[in-house]
Amino acid sequence: MKSGTILLTGFEPFGGEHINPSWEVARALDGEQVAGARVLAWQLPCVFGAALQSLAKALAQHQPQLVLALGQAAGRSELSVERVAINVDDARIADNQGSQPIDEAVIADAPAAYFSTLPIKSMVAALRVAGYPAGISQSAGTFVCNHVFYGMQHQLAGSAVRSGFMHIPLLPQQAALHPGQPSMALETMITGVRLALGVAWRVRNDVRQGGGTIA
Repeated sequence: MKSGTILLTGFEPFGGEHINPSWEVARALDGEQVAGARVLAWQLPCVFGAALQSLAKALAQHQPQLVLALGQAAGRSELSVERVAINVDDARIADNQGSQPIDEAVIADAPAAYFSTLPIKSMVAALRVAGYPAGISQSAGTFVCNHVFYGMQHQLAGSAVRSGFMHIPLLPQQAALHPGQPSMALETMITGVRLALGVAWRVRNDVRQGGGTIA
């Protein structure tokens, strides 16, 4: 593809935080041209159900050819490209409207899981070569991030739109309030996500190399 639209989503702050790096990265890249495609940022509410409604609005309004959803992941020290979304909501904390589903399906009577349709191994390989801490993650959790990832893959299944999810670490100012938590500078995350988007846009057939885990 030489031109088109990339939808890049991020979340509003949640869990008592006043900032969410996923949105800070997304809005920093809003309007940029990456590999010939225009990046459009969209903020999602950290609310079960409402997040998918907002995503559906963004997809209908912008008609992107590629979607990358970003989410904050405390405890992670690298850019984590997610492999699989599962059909379960199991919230350890309440969302921003007080909802806390336990052992519920994201979408009733839908498949148990969906895989990313992005070239996740090529994205991680390119990030590592460029010096960014990056890896493939086998779980997007069971909170609103996975809820969005699963709902997005379900909505786009069978379409030509490729899509996936990436978790990013806390910002240093967030980690300062949570001793022991890893963090990453905002500019590092911005440039890393920019690189990952370019690879995702250009690469149609992913590389075949090990990216799994033993346990």
